[in-house]
Amino acid sequence: MTPAAPSPIDPVALRADLERLVAIPSVAFPGFDPAPVRDAAAATEAILRAAGLDDVATIDVPGAAPAVLGRIDVDPDAPTVLLYAHYDVQPAGPDDAWTSPAFVPTERDGRLYGRGTADDKCGIALHAAAIRAWSGRPPVNVKVLIEGEEETGNGTLTTLVESDPDRFAADAFVIADGSNVATGAPTLTTSLRGLAVVDVTVRTLRDPAHSGVVGGPAPDALLALSRIIASLHDDAGDVAVDGLLREPWDGSPVDPDGFRRDAGVLDGVALLGTRPVAERIFVGPSITAIGIDAPAVDGAANAIVPAARARLSARLAPSQDPSAAARSIVDHVRRHAPWGVELELVEGAHAPGALLAGDGPVAAAAASALEQGYAAPVQRVGSGGAIPLCADLSRIYPTAEFVLWGPGDERSRIHAGDESVDLADLHRAAAAEAAFLGALAR
Repeated sequence: MTPAAPSPIDPVALRADLERLVAIPSVAFPGFDPAPVRDAAAATEAILRAAGLDDVATIDVPGAAPAVLGRIDVDPDAPTVLLYAHYDVQPAGPDDAWTSPAFVPTERDGRLYGRGTADDKCGIALHAAAIRAWSGRPPVNVKVLIEGEEETGNGTLTTLVESDPDRFAADAFVIADGSNVATGAPTLTTSLRGLAVVDVTVRTLRDPAHSGVVGGPAPDALLALSRIIASLHDDAGDVAVDGLLREPWDGSPVDPDGFRRDAGVLDGVALLGTRPVAERIFVGPSITAIGIDAPAVDGAANAIVPAARARLSARLAPSQDPSAAARSIVDHVRRHAPWGVELELVEGAHAPGALLAGDGPVAAAAASALEQGYAAPVQRVGSGGAIPLCADLSRIYPTAEFVLWGPGDERSRIHAGDESVDLADLHRAAAAEAAFLGALAR
């Protein structure tokens, strides 16, 4: 018989599961030993079985790291929730970026350090803890899907789900790959911005030409490219590309002074744009030149530059079609290219955004569970980064609701040295997820 409420989270088992996973250097990028990736899949399967799932299997994904799928079927009339996380991690990077070794889980001041502690092996540990709190028999049907190469961006999980959508179908998806805005501040991520990239090459001359001989009438490709880049924003710093959408924001505000501090904006430098900061970073567009190919200052010749290239990267409103956004950028560049310069425009990587559970019964259950687990008011934020999986799943399962959360925080240093998770927040997140399973049943 299913208990009426979950038992308290077992902190010893929770930490042991996470430490077991963090100790495995499961980097799925080409060139790294694939054996630890398989070891992490096996450890994940064992952890889920020990938590109470009796139907768990490692799934071979052709040409990719294996996934792990488990399920608990309690009642065909009950809702089904799918719990997601990933066991692969970013490379550790240089040893001197770590105070303690990247794959030796180490506690300091209540935080557990090691690669994957926050991104995203903690998600596996909290899923297992939440199920364990229900003695393996939660009041809803549960599927647990753990990916093995999320960090590579190859999208093989989407292909796997699309090949057999009934196998992975659920009424609600919990993506444990998010973070809190601060330690102890429970956070529900309700939107994700998309991404569109366009490479712009400007050519003006056949070859470099002496600036003293032809300078003046001869057009400089780098100056032409600079004028194009400058046209992307108006004088207030708002994006000036027609066709890039923005949406209203009704979640938690973002303090401008706090944003300046966290972003490292220099004293006296103005923030771009005129709308509230939260709207600008969660549901509005941004566009940046993230790279420029042009002669370096050191060793530069006294010559007119004949060709220059920039990569324009746009973050998009959650509902914006990234292909349409890329076309808008291309059209803008063509309209604002000066002097009849020769242009080459190449659309690069793109990813759709997503609107997640912001209101409705699933969102209400998630918010209530977070407040119960953390004993603090929930904050609703968006994410400026793209998580293509969320958009892909929302496209495959258009009637499902999506919850994005996780125990990371502003100190987690995801993808950097000394990555960490606050152990108390990990415990709170697991308690919140256990409570959510009960709330979803009601």
